[in-house]
Amino acid sequence: MVDHDTELEKLRAAAEAAQAALAAAEKAAAEKAAAKQAAEKAGAEKGAAPVDGPLPPTDVDAIAAAYAFEGEVLEIGALVNGSVVQDAQVRIPLAMLNRHGLIAGATGTGKTRTLQGLAEQLAEKGVPVFAADIKGDLSGVAVPGEASEKLRARTAQIGQDWQPKASATEFFVLGEGEGIPLRATVSGFGPLLLSKVLGLNQTQESSLRLVFHYADENGLALVDLEDLRAVLTFLTSDAGKPELKGIGGISTATAGVILRELSAFAADGADAFFGEPEFDVTDLIRLADDGRGILNLLELPGVQNKPALFSTFLMYLLAELFEVLPEVGDLDKPKLVFFFDEAHLLFADASDDFLDSITQTVRLIRSKGIGVFFITQTPKDIAGDVLAQLGSRVQHALRAFTPNDAKALKATVSTYPTSGYDLERVLQDLGTGEAIVTVMSERGAPTPVAWTRVRAPQGLMSPAPATTITAAVNGSALRDKYAARVDPESAREILAAKMDAAHAAEARAADEKAAAAARKDEAAALKAKQKADREYEKMLREITRPPRTRTTTRRAPASPLDDLLGSSAQKLVSGVVRGLFGIGRR
Repeated sequence: MVDHDTELEKLRAAAEAAQAALAAAEKAAAEKAAAKQAAEKAGAEKGAAPVDGPLPPTDVDAIAAAYAFEGEVLEIGALVNGSVVQDAQVRIPLAMLNRHGLIAGATGTGKTRTLQGLAEQLAEKGVPVFAADIKGDLSGVAVPGEASEKLRARTAQIGQDWQPKASATEFFVLGEGEGIPLRATVSGFGPLLLSKVLGLNQTQESSLRLVFHYADENGLALVDLEDLRAVLTFLTSDAGKPELKGIGGISTATAGVILRELSAFAADGADAFFGEPEFDVTDLIRLADDGRGILNLLELPGVQNKPALFSTFLMYLLAELFEVLPEVGDLDKPKLVFFFDEAHLLFADASDDFLDSITQTVRLIRSKGIGVFFITQTPKDIAGDVLAQLGSRVQHALRAFTPNDAKALKATVSTYPTSGYDLERVLQDLGTGEAIVTVMSERGAPTPVAWTRVRAPQGLMSPAPATTITAAVNGSALRDKYAARVDPESAREILAAKMDAAHAAEARAADEKAAAAARKDEAAALKAKQKADREYEKMLREITRPPRTRTTTRRAPASPLDDLLGSSAQKLVSGVVRGLFGIGRR
């Protein structure tokens, strides 16, 4: 019985606890419903939109007020709170674009259309734009957009008075293709960027810097890759080894590795990107005849398989802008806005020196009147020190299909200010053409986070016809300046002349040495001949010398013939006598 009573007590206690929890939940639900009704009633009394989204009317009003700037602005879109709140327009101050920005999101979420819309508005307000057109569909800005019932309904919903309109557009190209060629000299490109493109390690990068220093100190202009290869070939040759040793810190093996990488790089078609005339980056800061900014597009269909090259080339253009433009401080509107697409490629496998260079350029270039927007998939693709410089964020939808996606999503949420949104959920629920936005306000503070439906571009949202691009290129004022490649005297020719002179000097030295040896051999032969002549003359004198006379009379020795004749005659006479007198021996 005791055991049964204990069990009953436990069951009774559990039932009472469950009843209490249910009562608490019902009370909380009732309080929440009452609060929502009160908020909706207050909003209705104030003429605000009813609450059908994650934010109460007070937050909606706060967001609308935060984005109501006094100066010139770029329109990003309208606030979404369940449905579109047309009275709450999300904008970015034109004067704050030099505080830089980020456009991010998964593939197909609308990043390119956001970029296009911002670029069109900038150009309309007299601000030149530079953007890389990787897939070719950004070229549609040169053609008026095409209206459709769906487009009209969408733009009307967000309060956009959409009209088809083309922008003044300049088309550039890296390497082969339709456009004004952009070239850089190897000297201008520099060892740091070239090391990034070639994939050199830090030791090889340091060695390449010394090679550039040697070329600069010796007046060897590095115009194209052939010039750099010529310098390296010279330094690794017998003639250049003393000079290679003199600049210090470079082994022949390291020089050989760099030379091989350069050869492979050139064989991959990179020769087309280096040479003269070198592009003057100030030509990007031009206005059309009607005062609109020119939208400068870098067409990249020919280098899609060389992502490191085009991302590094974009960094070169940005660094050149920083180098040549004067300090101007804060302006009412920027002198140029630079859209850096596929930004993750710039930071992949970057050395510490390279990252430091990027960070410094982004931090300081705003004082030159330049704004930079990085376009990539997630904020984690951007180095932390650079991300900290980006005042405005337009984040399109993210996916969380894998553990890495989920990690990237959490990292993205952590970069935004505190808001009334469950951002980890909202970033996955965003529709195409919607984004989470926060910008730098006119007083330098971040605005509240706003779920935004982005405005549609006024140009064509697909690639421009080839005839349009060809006409724009042929009619460009820059065509005559950059179209034809020139080949000035540079390191290759100087070193070739130097090597030819060295070879000629070696040949002359060899000829002189051979002539000296011949003269020596000739002198030795003459001396031997003279000695032989003297010996001959001596022998000749000995032979022709007359016999010496004596005081005593001696019979001259008989010659062999006389001896022979005498002996025979004597024998003959003796035989005759013996025969006559019969006295011969028997």
